[in-house]
Parts: sequence; C-alpha cells; structure tokens
Amino acid sequence: MRRSKAVSAVSAIAAAALVLSACGSGGDNGDQNGSSADVKSMATGKSQNGDNFKLGDAPESEQVIVAIDQGYSAYNNKTPDANNSYNNYVMAAVLASPFPLDGNNKPLLNTDVMESVKVTSQNPQIVEWKIKPGVKWSDGAPWDCKDFYLKWLAASGKAKKSDGEPAFKPASTTGYELVKQPTCSPDNLTLTAQFDEPYLDYKGMFADQVLMPAHVLEQKTGIPDITKLTPEGDKGQLASAGDFWSTQWKGFKPDIMPGSGPYMITDYDANSKQVTLSKNPQWIGAKGGPKKVIVKAIPDTKAMATALQNGEIDVAASTQPDATAANTMKGLSSQGVIYGSAPQLTFEHLDLQYNRMFKDPALRKAFFQSIDRQQITDKLLKEVQADAQPLGSLQFFQGEPGYQDNYANKAGQGAEAAAKTLTDAGWVKGADGIFAKDGQRASFTITHNENARRDQTVEIIIPLAKAAGLEVKNETDPNFLKGRVDKGEYDVALFAWSATPFKAEQKAIYSTGGNQNWQGLSDPTVDEAFKKAVSATDETVKQKAYQDADKALSEQYASLPLFAVPSMWGFRGIDRVYMQSYNGALWNVGEWTKTG
Repeated sequence: MRRSKAVSAVSAIAAAALVLSACGSGGDNGDQNGSSADVKSMATGKSQNGDNFKLGDAPESEQVIVAIDQGYSAYNNKTPDANNSYNNYVMAAVLASPFPLDGNNKPLLNTDVMESVKVTSQNPQIVEWKIKPGVKWSDGAPWDCKDFYLKWLAASGKAKKSDGEPAFKPASTTGYELVKQPTCSPDNLTLTAQFDEPYLDYKGMFADQVLMPAHVLEQKTGIPDITKLTPEGDKGQLASAGDFWSTQWKGFKPDIMPGSGPYMITDYDANSKQVTLSKNPQWIGAKGGPKKVIVKAIPDTKAMATALQNGEIDVAASTQPDATAANTMKGLSSQGVIYGSAPQLTFEHLDLQYNRMFKDPALRKAFFQSIDRQQITDKLLKEVQADAQPLGSLQFFQGEPGYQDNYANKAGQGAEAAAKTLTDAGWVKGADGIFAKDGQRASFTITHNENARRDQTVEIIIPLAKAAGLEVKNETDPNFLKGRVDKGEYDVALFAWSATPFKAEQKAIYSTGGNQNWQGLSDPTVDEAFKKAVSATDETVKQKAYQDADKALSEQYASLPLFAVPSMWGFRGIDRVYMQSYNGALWNVGEWTKTG
C-alpha cells in the first residue's frame, strides 16, 4: 500500500533508480551513492536465503536510540487518517509480515512466521497462506488465520452497516476486494482465498504491517469468533468491529496493542512522539539484538545530524535529503559514524483538489505550465544528488522498465504560456496582476506538513506563479498528513507517496472512488487502464496498462510529480544498518550487533 510520508509525506511508488550523490567534505569514496562504507552489502538480512527471510542470530545488547523525521501516532496504520510512513517505520519491528522487503525492495517469504504462501489454482486463482505453528502475540494469544481474516473483512470494502455505509475505514481495498469469502482451516493456520479475477500482486496482501490482533477486537467488542462474521452478517457486530478497527488502535494502549514481531511497544510519549520498543517475550525467531529500542522524532534533519554527532542518538534515519546534514554525518567518520544513502520508492508531488477551484481544467494546466521543476530540483537536490532530474511519471521511476516522461511538455512552459491558457479559457487579468473568472480570483494555497524543503519548494513556486497571474500562498500544518489531507482539505497538497514494489496498490490513489483518491479525480480512461493492469495475467500487458494510466493522468493535469526522494542515514556502534525504502531502518533491528 502506498502511504503518505510526512517528509515528503510520502506514503510512494514502485522501483526507484535514482541515487543520492552528496557533495562536499565527505570526499570521493568510490561509492556511487556517496556513502562512507559499502552500505549496499547491508541491504540484505543476515540469514536471508534466496527468496526467504528470517531474522539472523545476533548477540543480545543494550538499548539503541533511533531518530526519524516525524513521530509515531497509530498502531493501525491502515486507516486513512493514520496511513503514513512514520508509523510504518516503528511498526516494522512490532507487527509480523508474511512478506517483508529487504533493502533492495525484494519481497521475501518470512519463514519466522510462515510455512508457505502459494497459488494452488490458476483458474480461478486460489492462494493459500499457511502460517507457521507456534507464532504468538506478545500477550500469549496465537497469531493465526483470525488475524488474516480480520484484515480481509476490514479491507475488502464489502462489510456494510445497517445504513449501507462501509463498516470499516481502510486506506485501500486493492486486492482484498477481489477475494470471495476466504476460509480458515480447522486448526486456524491456513487462510485460503479465491479471487474473482487474476491478481499478480497477491504477495502484497497481508504484507507489511497490516495484521491486527483479532483476539483483542473479539474481546473488546464481544464478537465470539471473527471468522464467523461475514460481510452479510450481523450488522450490529459489523458496526462494532468496524468502529473498533478504524478508531481504537491509535496512540498506545498496552492492553490492546501487543506485538507479533520481535518487538512490542512498551512506552509512548504523546507529546514528544517518542516510542520505546522492548523484546516480545513470545517471539519464536532469533532472540538477539538490542533489548530496547527508543525511537524519537527529530523533524529538523540538521538537528538530527547534530544529535548523532553529539552521541545523543545511535542512528539518524532521514527521508529528507539535506546537503548540510549529509556533510555533517559524512564528516563524522573519525568518530566511527558510517553514512549511507540510497534510492527510495518515494516521490514528491503536488496534488490539485478537483472539488475546489481546480475543477477548472484550464487553471490546472496553467499552474503546471508556470512551475519550473528543473529549478526546484537544482536548488533542492543538486548538492546532494548531482544527477537529480525532475520525475516524469506517477507510476514509474527513471531507469525502471516502462518509464516514460509524460510531464516535460506539460510543466515549465513559462508565464506567457500559462497566461495564454487562462486567457483562452475566459480568465481575465485584474489590476493586481492576478487572473479572475466569474468573480473568483486565481488565488490558492499550497499546504504541506512541517518541512523545510517543502517550504523552499513553495517559495520557489510563488514568484513563478505570480509572473503567470496566479497567486500562491504557503501553508504549513504539522498535522496536515494526520487527518486533513485524507479529507481533501486543501487547494494543492504538497507531499510524497511511499510504496511497496506492488504497483496494484496505486489504483486506490487515482481511480474513481479510490480510498486514497483524496483529490476527487475521476477519469474513465484512467479507471479502465488500472482495471486492466490489476487483473492482467501477463507482465507485458500489465506494464502497458500502467503506462496508459500514467499517460491519461498526465492529460488530466491532476498531480504533478516533482522528483524522486532519496534517503540518508548515519549510525555508530552498530555493525550494519540499512534504511529500507518502505519500512525504514528497523526492518531487521533484531539482528543488529553492537560494536562499541
């Protein structure tokens, strides 16, 4: 699932090819990403074998302190108001996943918790998820088919309340809505799902941090067995289950938020957003690694680098490319700090809200034409990534098979072209130099979370837009990505998307009525292309369909991709840390070995 990243936000996309080449005092170390060590070798787990993953053995050590850009806020990261990467970065160590991703964004079968996941029939497509016996939540309850079934019930979109409204509020239904009633085996260790149509990205289902503790929901709602509750079942129970799933797993409540991975949350400061993770006593995999992990939010990347320099933190894990912070961390090699950088499955973009003045296609087109993305990229990224270029796709990254630049001829045409577009559409420039039509001035706000780079982005756009007769205002809202963006409360939203390699998850963002389609976009050509892509049985057909969707989106002037966002991190006293694009630095924290 894509999720917004409060950095970007970026809640992102599929395989990236860009690299971060930081300039300055770090010097030339021969690594194309500007890293101070061979961080590429750290991108795989210590016991990773082929397509299989398990947590590697490591000596038990004391606590580590990890800094990320923004703080944790929700245990259930799959509701629209909580769907951001910073929750994911924490929960990656807390909630077990059938298919974790390594640092190379490769999906791996998690053999610590799964026996197998396999297609048992092609026509119709039937997939079987077989759970390893003995896996438990930290409170001692079994991690089993009930948890998988609850996720399907919540994400399928099929469960309705008595008033016809959805019982659950999932961030996305992609994949799950294609499954007919799944079944659990008598021993509750196997979930079998038959699909209405082929779905090549089934490995993305029930993956990352999506499996909530069904036994907790049963206890709190009085539902005796969630697997007996169908979407057509008792409306009262569906309403209770949906309300609990959608609203109760926020912040931290020890009695309802156990861990199923190697760690569990044991403390949370709602003011500072600091989270403490401790070992899950029921974890059946490797027992080593840090006994305690403290995750703290440091929104200022420069301050994060300084905290690493001063020994206040052990790991600085940022999704905010910043030349000063990068050079600070690279300059700490004499203190034993290793600096790393790598591509992310993340891109920064502008979303235009169709339910406000941007319902006017001429205004959307003129705004795109006024924006010089090359200037934005040069000013914000060139010092940390010398070859950075504007991104020309919403579906693909540069260097990825299928990439086509659909925006070079739509953005950056300049003030004259933008003014002509507006004039031809009946907009008239006023005495103040701003266009107006039907009594409405072309004045709007770009809203983003608290982020220095986004402030800079808007400040670059403001004079460019003004020259074209558009008035742009800059709005910073620290909570923009935590309950506002998903309600469509913006003229233009500046954030990023972060995703797994499964492109089917993009459907929820751009299709009519999609759970993450917050901008009100509706285009039958886009809808048909995504439908064809998601149900394709051939990779060539699938790629062509995503290209068609990408092209149609560009013709809408709906969302303007700016650039791919690289990550950067630094660490001291640990043998190997790799910041995974989707799950952050803690994806394999249980196998970190302290070196000092």
